[in-house]
Amino acid sequence: MIKRTDVEFEADGGVKLRGWLFVPPGEGRRPAITMAHGYAGVKEQGIEPFAKAFAEAGFVVLLHDHRGFGASEGVPHHDVDPWRQVADWRRAISYLETLDAVDPKRIGLWGTSYAGGHALVLGATDRRLKCVVAQVPTISGYEQGLRRIPPENVATIEEMFAQDDRAQLRGEPPRRQAIVSDDMRIAASYRARDAIDFYLQPVPPGAWENNVTVRSTRAARMYEPGQWIARVSPTPLLMVVAMRDTITLTDLELAAYERALQPKRLVTIEGGHFDPYLSQFHVSSGAAVEWFKQHLG
Repeated sequence: MIKRTDVEFEADGGVKLRGWLFVPPGEGRRPAITMAHGYAGVKEQGIEPFAKAFAEAGFVVLLHDHRGFGASEGVPHHDVDPWRQVADWRRAISYLETLDAVDPKRIGLWGTSYAGGHALVLGATDRRLKCVVAQVPTISGYEQGLRRIPPENVATIEEMFAQDDRAQLRGEPPRRQAIVSDDMRIAASYRARDAIDFYLQPVPPGAWENNVTVRSTRAARMYEPGQWIARVSPTPLLMVVAMRDTITLTDLELAAYERALQPKRLVTIEGGHFDPYLSQFHVSSGAAVEWFKQHLG
């Protein structure tokens, strides 16, 4: 039976990062996988089934909440700084190395969506990782912004960024916007129906709130993890791409995969950005399990 325990470890600034540790039955040191959620999400939103699937396949799994989200400490709350999240994730790798149940020479990483972009950066810059899975990864914040934000709305968004920065100079806290909303009068990160349904799925009370700092959107538009993809090699890279992805954009992902060097593998699935978590879970999770067994087993 898989054992799930609450764990915590310290990141820079004394911030406690918290998450779940899944340990399969058995003795001795096992290969391990480190996981985290995508943009402004928490561990309760659709990725625990992946952790369970990996643990059932024999891997120790650490699934942590990003700084300022879910059970983890960090202020301001719900503030997405991609480079801070990457640095914190390195600390998660270091924490895994200390555990008696883990073989520190066999650690892999799984990231999805925004954290799929982090997976590319970490795969390119941390050779402790023996393999990487990037599921529907962010490739280019700039290109995503061009596609998903109507040109007539760009000036309004830029003014929102400027007003937020001026307010912070005056000592005010970072301004906020919704993560998802179908009300055009409300500033929001996502308006697509599938995104709204995914983010608003039931979670335990207090685990998640539908807001994020405005400066998180600015940071996302500046984030270009696809630039790192050719540097992941020689670490083995699996990319899982949804063929109708309007969030991280299928064509950007496929073009990025072509720039990656061997060893690499591409798995394509039917559906949109959230189908790897839902209707195509058996395909996306099965491909990841196979990849981890091949390179960590």
